[in-house]
Amino acid sequence: MLYSMTGYGRAEKTIGEKTFLIEVRSLNGKQFDLRLLMPPLLKPYEIEIRNILNEGLERGSIECSINIKQSGKAKPVVINTDLLKAYYQSVTDVAKEINAPVNDLLAAVLRLPEVVVNSTEILTETDWVELEKLLQEAINLLNKHRAEEGANLEIDLLERLANINVQQEAIIVLEPKRRQKIKDGLRKILEDNVGTDKYDANRLEQELIYYIEKIDISEEQVRLKNHCNYFKSILEGKEKSKGKKLSFILQEFGREINTTGSKAYDAEIQKCVVLMKDELEKAKEQILNVL
Repeated sequence: MLYSMTGYGRAEKTIGEKTFLIEVRSLNGKQFDLRLLMPPLLKPYEIEIRNILNEGLERGSIECSINIKQSGKAKPVVINTDLLKAYYQSVTDVAKEINAPVNDLLAAVLRLPEVVVNSTEILTETDWVELEKLLQEAINLLNKHRAEEGANLEIDLLERLANINVQQEAIIVLEPKRRQKIKDGLRKILEDNVGTDKYDANRLEQELIYYIEKIDISEEQVRLKNHCNYFKSILEGKEKSKGKKLSFILQEFGREINTTGSKAYDAEIQKCVVLMKDELEKAKEQILNVL
């Protein structure tokens, strides 16, 4: 099963007075490249969020945006009691030293910075647990989208593989004719330039065998066949991230196809090589989108 690197996931949930909205987009990329957009109150959890996204998405150019909206009419507040007590004690001590009235000190302390804060600016542990679940839900939806696109990629790649195999079968049929054509051509050159009775037939046969072995393409075709089988086995495997491995195998395809073309010395086999190269390039383009 293949996964595409392209996908989109969106998850939204209201918890208490807060509405969490997470959107995750993914495009193809060589490594994990994350652009994270989130409100300041999530900064303490940034490392955890990045790790969750990295583990869930593995590779690609990722954009994740997290928004938290206040859903209630009134904005509930939270009193930082520890800070309030510290402020009040300090202010009371100073007031007693200078004989100042202490009746209205509490109201004054409540107005000091960070004593009373809007609850939307605080993320509780419960909020974080729910946000973590929601983030995982968005990742799962994106991966579902990736799997759907990956299924189409797999169909296309199998078609490219089948087309390469067709050309290989054609080369197998053409190979004996190519060998005979090379032998006949060399004999004709000798007869035309040297004469029928002026060369050693046995020596010629030995030289022909040596020459044909030098331009033999059977090993390349065997290796290419093995690469095709290996490529297919990787496609059918359960491993999630396969793009890099499949790309390396296609590079090996290219080596065997190119060597076949350089050794062929046959117009019909060259046509098969050109068609295989065309299918290989199409496969390489598709592999760029595979996770």
